[in-house]
Parts: sequence; structure tokens; C-alpha cells
Amino acid sequence: MKAKVTVTLKTGVLDPQGKAVQHALGSLGFAGVGEVRQGKLIEVELAETDRTRAGEEVERMCRALLANPVIENYSIELVD
Repeated sequence: MKAKVTVTLKTGVLDPQGKAVQHALGSLGFAGVGEVRQGKLIEVELAETDRTRAGEEVERMCRALLANPVIENYSIELVD
């Protein structure tokens, strides 16, 4: 089983990488680009086959290392 964890900055947290991408897109001629927020996708291969236990384990991983819950949101998708 594989877990896909998407981590993004919470609303209101400054995103300098997103601002740099927004500026670069404008410089390349992409008009009409509004706010850009950058995040990360983390894929974790799991030995656990029980979806409930796998979800709980990835949740613990997120709180311990993969995301900073003070400034980041995360979502978990389990893929068989």
C-alpha cells in the first residue's frame, strides 16, 4: 500500500516560494495568474495492508516529521 501525503502552508502563512513562482510566471508572459501557493507531495510505501492501521500510522508520521502542524496543513490519500 502506498500513502500520498500532500503538505501545504496554512492560509495566512507567508509563502516566499509561491511568490517567486507567481513573479516568474508573470515574467514569462502568463497573464492573469493570481496567488500561487507551493506545497509538497510525499509518497510513502507501506508494509501495512490494513487501511485503518495504515492511515493511523501515516497520521503519526505526519505529526512527528512530515508536516509542521503549526504552519502546515496535510492530507493523506491511501492507494492500494
